[in-house]
Amino acid sequence: MDATLLITSFVTLFVIVDPIGLTPIFFSLTQELSTNERRLVARRSVIIASAILLLFAIFGEIILSFIGISMPAFSIAGGILLFLTALEMLFQKRKQRREAQGNEALASHNDPSVFPLAVPLISGPGSIASIILLSQVHTGMFGVFELAIIICATMLATYLFFSATTYLNKYLSPTFIDVVTRILGMLLAALATQFIMDGIHSFNGL
Repeated sequence: MDATLLITSFVTLFVIVDPIGLTPIFFSLTQELSTNERRLVARRSVIIASAILLLFAIFGEIILSFIGISMPAFSIAGGILLFLTALEMLFQKRKQRREAQGNEALASHNDPSVFPLAVPLISGPGSIASIILLSQVHTGMFGVFELAIIICATMLATYLFFSATTYLNKYLSPTFIDVVTRILGMLLAALATQFIMDGIHSFNGL
């Protein structure tokens, strides 16, 4: 096991996933949830993302080739879905929906752990493409084991960053949270647009 290669691969995936940058978005998406619900969403999102990345680490190129999906198409689709979430954040649709439900327990269709957290924010086009590329360096069964270590380490870091928002929520006013949510909604819309533009650019390159 090459320690230098492991560290380099971990840093690569960590930078692509960017748990530090995702933490404010996680905070905005889960601001209406209780502490236990927020931790559940954090845990579920990193577990699902880990499973997806591990799946692509083993069968990535085979899956995309078999289904006939290119990475540019995946990037554009992820960007469109992410843009819809950004609109909800901008116009506080999520908050209105939660209030209409009387602040009931987390409903499955309002659970952000699968979308947009696990896909496409954590295990998006960039991280999936990175895993597929890293699988060409970490070859064989032992290479899959190395990739599993890298993915688990990155997801653990992501979970720790997400869990830290539980303590921030106690000290922030609702007005401040609303302002931050709308600003992050704009940034998320820009990120979604970047996904779409990258996909179009890649198609033109092909």
